[in-house]
Amino acid sequence: MGAAMRRIHAGNALSAFGLGFTVPYLYVYVAQVRGLGAMTAGLVLAVFAAAALIVLPFAGRAIVRRGPLPVLLAALVASALGALGLGLSGQAWSVLITAALLGAGQAVMQPALATMIVDCSTSDTRSRSFAMQFFLQNLGLGVGGLIGGHLVDTSRVSSFTLLFAIEAAVFLLLIVLMSTVRMPHAPHIEEAPSGSARGGWKRMLGNRAMVQLCVLGFVLFFACYGQFESGLSAYGVEAAGVSTSTLGTGLAANTLMIVVAQFAVLRFVERRRRTRVIAAVGLLWAAAWVAAGYAGLGHGSQEMATAAFVSTYALFGLGEAMLSPTVAPLVADLAPEGEAGQYNSAFALVKQLALALGPAVGGPMGASLHAPYIVTFVLFSLGISVLAVRLGRRLTAEQDRPWSARTRIVARGGAAPSEPVTAEA
Repeated sequence: MGAAMRRIHAGNALSAFGLGFTVPYLYVYVAQVRGLGAMTAGLVLAVFAAAALIVLPFAGRAIVRRGPLPVLLAALVASALGALGLGLSGQAWSVLITAALLGAGQAVMQPALATMIVDCSTSDTRSRSFAMQFFLQNLGLGVGGLIGGHLVDTSRVSSFTLLFAIEAAVFLLLIVLMSTVRMPHAPHIEEAPSGSARGGWKRMLGNRAMVQLCVLGFVLFFACYGQFESGLSAYGVEAAGVSTSTLGTGLAANTLMIVVAQFAVLRFVERRRRTRVIAAVGLLWAAAWVAAGYAGLGHGSQEMATAAFVSTYALFGLGEAMLSPTVAPLVADLAPEGEAGQYNSAFALVKQLALALGPAVGGPMGASLHAPYIVTFVLFSLGISVLAVRLGRRLTAEQDRPWSARTRIVARGGAAPSEPVTAEA
């Protein structure tokens, strides 16, 4: 990796650390520590998600026009102000405003960092770069949540003020770190045919392959990430009778699978058709939902139900490790030159929508409609495989099998694309 990519990966890890450091404790902080009640706490979580949905449609155009680095720095400033404001807020209105600021800033970080990875990588190195991003994000989330959980004390407001102050300091440190990144030249919208923001979205929606990938992405996020801490946990408690500690073990198994398997899986998927890898993930996740079904609807012992439930989370983690070097590089390869930011932001918006709707649908089903819940998400997972196969018919060979295109270039006596040159800061 060049110096720029090393700093980008450090930024990914630190931004994920900040997210895991405070977000899991937002509800407790607002409802109990600040004494603002469950309704206000629910509104804070809703505002946190809604702010992301509002800013992401504009973030892509800003990245295309200004470049990802200035947009990232603005998002970090907003996040630092939001985090610090949350730690000092004692009134409902100020908590809502600062939560919106933090949610908007953290949402914009994702496509900005993804676009920086695209600009600093080639088709040869992109899958590995996005796999490293996913690995570091999960590591940062896990470490942040672990440390944050040991710092907070619900009997002391000052412990939460310290928590949010540390998060703000992390974002300020990120501003300093990312300011040293020297990005390679990448075309922006001023060098491309001019057009309005609406025109940029219209061009993207005219790309049928990208539209199909967004539909596929929505189903992916809805059927997996959107169920982790809502429908699946409710199903586990109500149907499988697992304890809260088992839920924690399941999440730990998910993270451990990603950390252990990520780079071993990468060696396998790098020379496979991307759409076939996604289709295999659909089948793998269908098996995960069948295991969850056995945990709650089977007639085995409690030990067997617990093992099956934890294995569900582990199988999800294996699928996630297969997707990380597959989906994000495909989004980048579908984007016309200079418009990676627009495409990354659109895909982030799809993800945010799925994460908002997933708990709303899955939570009530998982808690009370146990068999329909499992059947529904087995079908969703199989739908992933169907959508992936259909997407493969629309992609070019270079988009679905980038390794084969490089092999043909070398066979004809050419050279594979060189790595972008980045300067040490």
